[in-house]
Amino acid sequence: MPDVVIVGAGPVGLLLACELGLAGCAVVVLERESAPGSPWRAEPLGMRGLFATSLQGFHRRGMLHPLLNASGVHDELAADFGADGQSAIRGGVGHFAGMVLDPARVDLTALPFRLPSPAPDFALTSLDVIEAVLSERAVELGVEIRRGVTVSGVAQDDEGVVVRAGEREYRARWVVGCDGGRSAVRRLAGFECVGTEPRFTGYTMVATLADPEKLRPGINPTPTGMYLRMGTAGHVGMMDFDGGAFDRAHPPTRDHLQTVLRRVSGTDVTLTEVHLASSFTDRAMQTTSYRRGRVLLAGDAAHIHSPLGGQGLNTGLGDALNLGWKLAATVRGDAPDGLLDTYTRERHPVGARVLDWSRAQVSAMAPGPHGRALQGVIRDLLGTRDGTTYVVGRLSGWATRHDLGSDHPLVGRHAPEFRRADGTCLADLMHDGRGVVLDFSAERRLRDAATGWQRRLRYAAGAVEDDLGLGAVLVRPDSIVAWADARDVDRQAFARAAGEWFGPAET
Repeated sequence: MPDVVIVGAGPVGLLLACELGLAGCAVVVLERESAPGSPWRAEPLGMRGLFATSLQGFHRRGMLHPLLNASGVHDELAADFGADGQSAIRGGVGHFAGMVLDPARVDLTALPFRLPSPAPDFALTSLDVIEAVLSERAVELGVEIRRGVTVSGVAQDDEGVVVRAGEREYRARWVVGCDGGRSAVRRLAGFECVGTEPRFTGYTMVATLADPEKLRPGINPTPTGMYLRMGTAGHVGMMDFDGGAFDRAHPPTRDHLQTVLRRVSGTDVTLTEVHLASSFTDRAMQTTSYRRGRVLLAGDAAHIHSPLGGQGLNTGLGDALNLGWKLAATVRGDAPDGLLDTYTRERHPVGARVLDWSRAQVSAMAPGPHGRALQGVIRDLLGTRDGTTYVVGRLSGWATRHDLGSDHPLVGRHAPEFRRADGTCLADLMHDGRGVVLDFSAERRLRDAATGWQRRLRYAAGAVEDDLGLGAVLVRPDSIVAWADARDVDRQAFARAAGEWFGPAET
């Protein structure tokens, strides 16, 4: 019997599988699609932006080089950290409500506790590439991926969960639904999902246009909505503020798409042929909890919102990293009491903020005088260095802080990329999935204390280029700082924090 069955072999499910496999868990992934790769996941429709903390996550598991090389953006990987700590952002930093952010206005040094890193702050890739990199790593770690399997039942008891798929039943100790916005696991396991109804129907398509010059390139807000034209491949997107009236159950026809595009763009553009097309809405919903007994949810299965700003994928990857080490510790039996409950406690507020981020953008893009007035204010703010830096801080993940009950401003944040005197950085210490104790004190004050958790924590002592005024930090496997202390290191405080997150010390 596997320890964990994951439903869904998208980026979130595969990253979670890698995290569990790295920790020695037996994992089976069930995927509805019969084969990897599809036009929806390849360029151009499958293109996605990965932001700083997601890229750091790949870096800290040794997968950043394969990811960037496969994405054709390997030149963005910095050869060094930058002398002034202000590494350049290549390829853009995203947008807010259709207003493209200017990388020149981003003050990277003002982002909370950020240190220069070999990983870029932004990279454009495709779902196909992400899934290929993660699938290869998952298989290397002993994960079994079964494709062409549709889940039709989920039932749990005190000992485990039974997942029914086709004519077969899979029993595991735990099940995680990573099966997207229409999650079967969410529905079958009885999760409650609440939120707000849509204001628009969005469309994305690859089409042949008889007169493409009638559509301006890039993101174009209009008095009736918004349209997007990317490159020369006939990739067109649009938002029609119809209250989400178009039923996604019915595929959009060429005539329907042409009517909407003409109305939204204010042109008489002609679609000669539609090769691929899909619709979506800005419905913003979230499950009230990410766990019901032995069933958990991650990614779009737990939170649904519009794709504005590219936050869905990045939030889902954060869910996987947060859940992975906690579920693995629970499977092994060395998790402290209540560890798995911190998954919902930490990630639910993050998901709620992303839903509000999406709602704010929809409000600013809405046609009419109210939307135009709000967009004017936001444009003024984005014209300032502080305004753009604030938005990038939200998008990148650097501004995210989990409430871990500590007053220290670094605790609960994504760990900075501390660089040691020998040239290694924090990422080099995290490839095996363990937490890390960084002791910057010359006396190695935490050496003896850290040995009590040596199976679960890597101890590394020595000076770093910039210690941010700290004497030591405890970094969880998901890169979140669990404890930090000033230069006069408190051993007892460290031991309490290590015990809280990693269980009792070994005897």
